[in-house]
Amino acid sequence: MTPKTIDNIYLYRITHIGNIPHILSNGIVHKSSPLANPNYIAIGDVSLIDYRSNKSVNIDGHNIILGDYIPFYFGVRMPMLLVIQSGWNFVKHIRHPQEIVYIVVSLSKIIQSGYTFYFSDGHATNSLTDFYSARNVAQLPSLIDWNAVSEKYWSNEDDLDLKRRKQAEFLIKEDVAPHNIVGYVCYNTEAKQQLINMGVNPEIIKIAPQAYY
Repeated sequence: MTPKTIDNIYLYRITHIGNIPHILSNGIVHKSSPLANPNYIAIGDVSLIDYRSNKSVNIDGHNIILGDYIPFYFGVRMPMLLVIQSGWNFVKHIRHPQEIVYIVVSLSKIIQSGYTFYFSDGHATNSLTDFYSARNVAQLPSLIDWNAVSEKYWSNEDDLDLKRRKQAEFLIKEDVAPHNIVGYVCYNTEAKQQLINMGVNPEIIKIAPQAYY
């Protein structure tokens, strides 16, 4: 694995492909933002979204509400993607991978843009997870377990904490402007053509079926 530095770390967020036109114009926005999409197509676990809306965590001596931040992962093929594709838990609709797009942003660009952010070494709702602020960002490459993040599967009797570490998060307070988006990952050529028709630059679209289940 290539050693991770601030300059070669990317953050990933999945969304329904139908949300891309709004994202191209307005960026990745909070549901409470003035720029919020009135026709937003949700794909997540409703119960987890509701839980995060009220879940408080302590970082550097003060509390934040997870639901006030836009979460990103440090990799692909996260457990929530499998839940979404399978319709498990409180996901309202089974989603074919062709419907799901990864939005990719550059960590260095996020830092340079001056956003308020925190990050974690595991899933944000897990009590074992530690959180860090911008003052720790120089240490981020060594605080994230990149081997866990890149694992395709997380069921391991010899490492029961693997699933938590795989789901390390990066949390951004503000709406993320469109110019911070550096790429899109999709499932197949049909999805890529949809993105192109929506106005996405084909040069920043990557087809990666291996990023899905």
